[in-house]
Amino acid sequence: MFSAADNEHMAHALRLAEQGLFSTSPNPRVGCVLVRDEKIVGKGWHRCAGEPHAEVLALREAGDAAKGATAYVTLEPCSHFGRTPPCADALVASGVSRVVMAMQDPNPLVSGKGVQKLRGAGIAVECGLMEAAARELNIGFVARMTRGTPWVRSKIAMSLDGRTALSNGVSRWITGPEARRDVQHWRARSCAVLTGITTVLADDAQLNVRDIETSRQPWRVVLDSQLRLPLGAKILSGGRETVAAETPGSPRRPACGGGVLVYTATRDAAKIGALEKLGITVCGVANQQGRVDLPAMLNDLAQRGINEVLVEAGSVLNGALLRAGLVDELVLYLAPQLLGDAARGMAGLGELVRLDQRVELQWQDVRQVGNDLRVLAKIKRTEHV
Repeated sequence: MFSAADNEHMAHALRLAEQGLFSTSPNPRVGCVLVRDEKIVGKGWHRCAGEPHAEVLALREAGDAAKGATAYVTLEPCSHFGRTPPCADALVASGVSRVVMAMQDPNPLVSGKGVQKLRGAGIAVECGLMEAAARELNIGFVARMTRGTPWVRSKIAMSLDGRTALSNGVSRWITGPEARRDVQHWRARSCAVLTGITTVLADDAQLNVRDIETSRQPWRVVLDSQLRLPLGAKILSGGRETVAAETPGSPRRPACGGGVLVYTATRDAAKIGALEKLGITVCGVANQQGRVDLPAMLNDLAQRGINEVLVEAGSVLNGALLRAGLVDELVLYLAPQLLGDAARGMAGLGELVRLDQRVELQWQDVRQVGNDLRVLAKIKRTEHV
């Protein structure tokens, strides 16, 4: 169905899309290549919400050479008016003769409508080339559009025997500087970094992106049932930065712009007001046990335009998220050391009495980062995004 040239050009489009890894949220990462008479006449990639989409940039570069060309695009061209006009209309107006897409748009409000518009104009449309790679590149956007929650990764630095800190809480530093720098890339591609109040009180970490170039900071999200968060905590700095969302289906104020969100189970007006004076957004989502309702919290993040969440927390929150089936992927950094049975574990799962209670994983990647190993593993489920 697809030729070697088709594969080559779609791979090029995917590489272009990857350039938006740190910047496009809440929009998807998209690349486009225009080819006519076996020559590339235009290319582009979406940089950030509100700026031209990949197809528009490629068409601008191609000019009149777009007529009769084939467009290779990593996601179905949009058919709706957001902060930019529909890309499907631009492709029709340019006179391209063929569009090859990696995948359809997962947004149920627009999925298939771009294809319909293109085919209605007599343009040949083919879909499915390198779809798995395109979905992986936008795994968070796909999750938010299809199930209404972000893609959740949990980053854990630990010893070879699965320990994250000594029994007294000391954990700096289990892993080396190369691994800690690698973590910055995961923060940069995420819309939000999530942690618990216990971790904030123990480490007073800022959880922002450092040491690498990025055009935006992820939102920092703190789960704090009783609002014990000190007003001087480092994580609260920069709470007023925001970026407007473009993607349809995200009606609330978006959360991809370096601010701070605090989820709580208390209604203490004085504490809430003190945080809000600092520009912090406080959300009350309590469960019946008087703690933060984790599914409701992730639902709310999705409504705010959050595609990917990176969890950097201790064993209590990691365990709670895993037990609730809310973690999609683990990013594990394993240091070549042993801390012993008395040290703290990676996730408080409680006692398992049957093997069918275990959390099963699917290995995705293993590589050495400095002196440590980085292991990527997805949670094994019957259904996957």
